[in-house]
Amino acid sequence: MAATVEECLGLQLMEVEVLLSMFPKKGEINLDEEAVPAVRRYLRNSDGALPPQLEYTIVLDVGEPKVKVELQVLLPHMYPHVAPRLFVRSDTLHRQQQLQLNTGLTSHISSLDSGELCVYEAVQWVKDNSLPYLENSKASSESASEEVVVKETLHRMWIYSHHIYRHELRKKIFDCAKKLNLTGFCLTGKPGVICVEGLKESCEEFWRVIRYPNWKHISCKHVENIETEGSIDNLRLFRDFEDLQFQAHGDYGLRNDYHMDLGKFLEFLKQHQSENIFQILFGAEGKVLD
Repeated sequence: MAATVEECLGLQLMEVEVLLSMFPKKGEINLDEEAVPAVRRYLRNSDGALPPQLEYTIVLDVGEPKVKVELQVLLPHMYPHVAPRLFVRSDTLHRQQQLQLNTGLTSHISSLDSGELCVYEAVQWVKDNSLPYLENSKASSESASEEVVVKETLHRMWIYSHHIYRHELRKKIFDCAKKLNLTGFCLTGKPGVICVEGLKESCEEFWRVIRYPNWKHISCKHVENIETEGSIDNLRLFRDFEDLQFQAHGDYGLRNDYHMDLGKFLEFLKQHQSENIFQILFGAEGKVLD
């Protein structure tokens, strides 16, 4: 018999409660305080809309002093009958080591029996397998410092949506950008525009997270890659991740059909050396009034 959403959410709650008991210290598990109550309310009355997907981060001690490894977890509503979204990151790992570590984790999880809870198994695998990658990263850092200057690439993505309204969605966008150390902005309203800039894998992870599972009417319109021998921070157009809410035309805040003032948006782009993006986003050449 096929599993129901209610059965899957019940198993997810049970697993989260076990993990919270295993990691009781403050900061070991970062979970939105409204996430679990929302699932419980749905299980008491499943006639309404589905609750937000459970999403949390587990901070792991892998046996290396002053090293923090994070396991980021996103659970589809039908998990464990659908694979979870798992991503391992650490400021200590270089991009290649981080990619290899995540590839190994994905391969291990895919080898397990389908339909079984596996976040705890992922935690154990990361704890058992992270140290060699961290040691290789440390060795490669020492070797690189004695050899050539390492080039880095700033990745910038321009994302267009028909509209961005919901508080839950905007919170997800800002939380994800902050977690991945991305700068840029989110223009709320109709149309909606997002720009993120940072490391390539961070931008791609942001794109994967915000459009999952099925955000309609959203597309990545343009991508920029700029290589440098220095820090990519020197190439950023934005100092942080900004919330843009230009004065709208229509009944702002009363119904979801208000339009952003694109003239003010064009001025904003010009101030950040990005005026050419206006035509890419909207298919029209913008003009800023004096």
